[in-house]
Amino acid sequence: MKVGVLAVQGAFAEMETYWRGKGAETFEIRQRADLERGMDVLALPGGESTVQGKLLKDLGLFAPLKERIGGGLPVFAVCAGLILLAEKIDDPGSRTDTRPERWFGVLPVTVRRNAYGRQLGSFTTRGTFDGQPDFPMTFIRAPAITEVAPQVEVLSTFDGAPTAVRWCNVTAFTWHPELN
Repeated sequence: MKVGVLAVQGAFAEMETYWRGKGAETFEIRQRADLERGMDVLALPGGESTVQGKLLKDLGLFAPLKERIGGGLPVFAVCAGLILLAEKIDDPGSRTDTRPERWFGVLPVTVRRNAYGRQLGSFTTRGTFDGQPDFPMTFIRAPAITEVAPQVEVLSTFDGAPTAVRWCNVTAFTWHPELN
């Protein structure tokens, strides 16, 4: 399996390590030419969604990636990656992240950025993920999924809120499975 890891900002090194540990070949996506390599999976790491979104646009990566995702390319997204994919961002008072043209908008969920607190409020817990009990979940300035369309499968929850979802070709997490 060949995994293209978005490497413009954020925890892309951890994402590469995660996929290599699963036996995948990885490469970094930093510029448009990197998309010519072809991939079986696109991995969107945690980081700063606002910065990642801006860089995707500035580097000419946004439109071709959106087209590939819309065409069925499997996507594995964590934290900021989830925010980039969400149809709606519920961020009261924020003018930056409510512009729908900035994000991919392909995952029928609503998210709220930094819903579990700041960096110092990061935590690890255990829960059920995709039927597996006692699964470690690390939340780092994590977004919360506040609404889920009926067709979206919820894979895990924390305090009753969805924390990992799957829909069509997209699997997305509020927490960081690549760290556990």
